[in-house]
Amino acid sequence: MSARRGRRLRLGLPKGSLEATTFKLFTLAGFNIRVASRSYYPDLGDPEIECILIRAQEMARYVSQGVLDAGITGLDWTLENRARVRELADLRAPWPNYGPVRWVVAVKSSSSIRRPKDLAGKRIATEVVGLTRRYLRKHRVRADVEFSWGATEVKPPILADAIVDVTETGSSLDANGLRVMDTLLESTPRFIANREAHAEAWKRGKMDRIVLMLRAVIDAVGRVGLMCNVPKRRLDEVLAVLPALQNPTVSQLADERWVAINTVVEERLVTELVPRLVEAGATGIVEYPLNKLIE
Repeated sequence: MSARRGRRLRLGLPKGSLEATTFKLFTLAGFNIRVASRSYYPDLGDPEIECILIRAQEMARYVSQGVLDAGITGLDWTLENRARVRELADLRAPWPNYGPVRWVVAVKSSSSIRRPKDLAGKRIATEVVGLTRRYLRKHRVRADVEFSWGATEVKPPILADAIVDVTETGSSLDANGLRVMDTLLESTPRFIANREAHAEAWKRGKMDRIVLMLRAVIDAVGRVGLMCNVPKRRLDEVLAVLPALQNPTVSQLADERWVAINTVVEERLVTELVPRLVEAGATGIVEYPLNKLIE
């Protein structure tokens, strides 16, 4: 009914480093995402959602202005743009470019810069000029901050005395002979909404349903379901072994002397957990994958 009335949610998806993982996330969440070659308008298979691909650096600004109703971008770019948006979810996940990243002050390993006050009068290159200037004001330091168009890590010491750059593992900084002097911010991908759009009941409901499914996928990562049969007389022993997401589901079997247990555990624990379950009296143990998990 909503689509027939022409109501649509305009959603921004990040172009660039977050793009492939974002598409994977929406696909796993059940959206039939398609995008034609060289097109900037993905189709999610939902006539009530209109998508556009734009750079994560610009996303928060467009959401704040109401050009977009909602979008996915890093916390860093929301803060950099001082965007007045409503954050609906932290989408951090153990996937490429969806884990935490840090914005750091880095200098050459041989540099005499050891603390924020040593940046006074220096030249700093960065993509996050606003964040960097606010960092300097916080430390009551005056320095020359210039926008970097990329390859920022190669600029010290000739083109800049220091840089503020983003890093996930620090390997690129190490490879260029740089040392982290301080950390400005840790950032993860966020689902953000325009405040006025979120105040509209229909749009808010649509956003909440999208977030619910995205979070369900992320919460299932690294977890599996376990089922097993247990003699009633040994139920307490088995339950003592299980690390449950909440409380395991215990169901009566046809044979009144037996029950079935169903629970969710971290996949990394299964190798150690299954032998302990057998020792505690469990049989018919089945491990199964989880596509989505709503807690």
